[in-house]
Amino acid sequence: MLAYILRRIMIMVPTLLGVSIIVFMMLHITPGDPAELLLGERATEQALSELREHLGLNKPLHVQYGLFLKRLLQGDLGETIWTRQKVWIEVKQRFPATIELSIFALGISCFMGTLLGIISATRQYSIFDYLSMVGALAGVSMPIFWLGLVFMLIFSLNLGWLPLSGRLSIDIDLEIITNFYILDSILTRNWAALRDVIWHLIMPAVTLSTIPTAIVARMTRSAMLDVLRQDYIKTAKAKGLSKFKVTFKHALRNALIPVVTTIGLQFGVLLGGAILTETIFAWPGVGKWMYDAVMQRDYMVIQGGVLFIAALFVVINLCVDLLYAIINPRISVS
Repeated sequence: MLAYILRRIMIMVPTLLGVSIIVFMMLHITPGDPAELLLGERATEQALSELREHLGLNKPLHVQYGLFLKRLLQGDLGETIWTRQKVWIEVKQRFPATIELSIFALGISCFMGTLLGIISATRQYSIFDYLSMVGALAGVSMPIFWLGLVFMLIFSLNLGWLPLSGRLSIDIDLEIITNFYILDSILTRNWAALRDVIWHLIMPAVTLSTIPTAIVARMTRSAMLDVLRQDYIKTAKAKGLSKFKVTFKHALRNALIPVVTTIGLQFGVLLGGAILTETIFAWPGVGKWMYDAVMQRDYMVIQGGVLFIAALFVVINLCVDLLYAIINPRISVS
């Protein structure tokens, strides 16, 4: 097991190196000058040249990448061009908001997607099966930004049930300890803040979870149908076991491996896909931070943010692989 984990960690190095090269080159070949954005269109050429010199933007690309890689090996993601704040500090400040939103959305996706998939598989070709699959197709097809705007129009502006944006109401005081607002509310026993945080989470989390829920539902249905046709399931039914026991104890556990793979991949997608959701709902996480950085041509923020998300994605995939042995003891890590 340890050798397998170490081998996977070693594979992370060339993966992240390749990601850093691709992101670096794409940023520098796209049009736009951070110096002009900082100083404005009326800045003199001398002022622009001095700022490019200060930021290192006038050096050859291979020299700029070499300096970036050197800082990266030292654990330094650089400084933001606009605020001169360390990128790693900004990531630590904003990542809790993104992970809180992603976990909440993943929880909705796992519960709803798995439940819909199981019911559809056990009631194949029923009206519920057709409706759930049509709903799954609609969930995959609807753009997140459009769905978010529709939710805001209905549940915030028209009905007034849910807050429009942000993580916490301005009239709620919360002592920040970890920057995970749910955890901070529990640690400080601020139940009013806890309710308010969850209330703010509902609409963006549901918006973000639509595509993963549809994918998990379709994968669960497909995997369950394959397992339910196996001979040992027929034997279990012939022995007189209840439908509930056959479905959840025998069929579901064996169908979980492709579902767990899908869920693991979707969690990585949620971390990256949160950019649109966070921007729409003014959610102060890594996604909105990177969106603003793209608009401002802040190279260091984009490079650091993409590398951070890529590293998380690789770690999540490793955790999913290790879960296989737990779910199905017949699988050994080699």
